Amino acid sequence: MIYKERMTAQMQGDFVVFLIGMRFNQPWKIHQWLPVVRGMGQMLSELYSRPELGLVHHEMWFARTIIQVQYWRSMEQLLDYAKNKDAEHLPAWKNFNRHIAKNASVGIWHETYAAQKGSYENIYHNMPAFGLGRAGQLVPVHGKRDSAQERLVNS
Repeated sequence: MIYKERMTAQMQGDFVVFLIGMRFNQPWKIHQWLPVVRGMGQMLSELYSRPELGLVHHEMWFARTIIQVQYWRSMEQLLDYAKNKDAEHLPAWKNFNRHIAKNASVGIWHETYAAQKGSYENIYHNMPAFGLGRAGQLVPVHGKRDSAQERLVNS
């Protein structure tokens, strides 16, 4: 569904925006990057099948650099997942470090941001629910949400 009016997304409480991705430095070395791609797919399957781990939603874009935006309920849940010995992340991370990290065929990266009330704002116009608009709740932009500054104060 395309929302033709201006919309803004709201989240209940604090949340985390986690940007993660990889870069194909040597795209012809499929045997190097394919395990990294598969590992991310396995992690996402696990996270969506177990919502108590804290992932709320993700979006992904593909090019030479893959970019994924994840929305997490809390920093604690994100960090717990990263260290969880029974989850998909640690084996994938160890495999990357053991077999791929030193040869530079594949680069990986992430950035983590904690968001609290009053520290974020957004706008969507002629868009389907997307990004934070899918992770949170979309509401029409009017009144106290008309400008970016007002959305910051009223997020």
